[in-house]
Amino acid sequence: MCFFTKILVRRIFHFIIGFVSDIALQVRNLHKTYGKIKALKGISFEISMGELFALLGPNGAGKTTTLRILSGLTTPDSGEIFLFGKSLLKNEIYAKTKIGFVPQHLNLDLDLTVEENLLIHGLLYNLSLREIRKRSFQLLELASLSDRRKAKVKELSGGLRRRLLIIRALLHHPALLLLDEPTVGLDPHIRRKIWSFIKQIQAKGTTILLTTHYMEEAEILADRVAFIFSGNIIDTDTPTNFIKKLGQIAIDIFFDGEMHTKYFHSKEEAEKALLEYSQKYNAITLRKVSLEDVFIKYTSSQNQ
Repeated sequence: MCFFTKILVRRIFHFIIGFVSDIALQVRNLHKTYGKIKALKGISFEISMGELFALLGPNGAGKTTTLRILSGLTTPDSGEIFLFGKSLLKNEIYAKTKIGFVPQHLNLDLDLTVEENLLIHGLLYNLSLREIRKRSFQLLELASLSDRRKAKVKELSGGLRRRLLIIRALLHHPALLLLDEPTVGLDPHIRRKIWSFIKQIQAKGTTILLTTHYMEEAEILADRVAFIFSGNIIDTDTPTNFIKKLGQIAIDIFFDGEMHTKYFHSKEEAEKALLEYSQKYNAITLRKVSLEDVFIKYTSSQNQ
């Protein structure tokens, strides 16, 4: 069953039995300006319960500003944010208890142990020592960090530190997890381990908002993605639908020091074009269309 079908079935079910909407997060007309720079120009989007939603865009597009506002670190100029129907901007304590934020840059205490970092976070959220011990045990098991609980953070690899950062954000049972570039700077092997970890978290019912520069990451992880450019959300859809709109097969042609890409909706069309191009050019490749192609297409259109 496709994602949209699942959402439709859930909404029909909720309507019939009189339940509230299954929308976890609603962002409406959010604006933010830094001096003369308009970081957000009235963005709006919704995320369903249990969904993994990716916000994609180039540097300076407004991704991190959005997450900082949602996490309470930055105040918007205007707009509304609702988590399960409750205003986050008017209920800051509620927001902090329901949201877990994983920043792009590591902010763990390197001289403390894994357990001590989790302990401090739990105390800041008024969790009891018993609850902190119980939750830490569960999350360390989930992240395969149980054998490193007594290790100082400075002794951990980059991938293990990133996992610790994620489980620290989950310690207080947040309903919404914000991940800002969660695999930045990691090698492909470690990145895939983090992907698997994130999907395990989603499978346990956590709603996730992800920002990333890695298009492959969004294509694999996200149920839906939104493209954001210069503070505006341009389009939102599933990775599969975005790719289908552009085409199934891509042909890359290299000439005049540049790569030129043509997109085709069928293999037959692509093969016919390939024969034609091969008579004019030597450097040609044929491949499947990816979300990165969609991203480049949108980026090019926004820069024109």
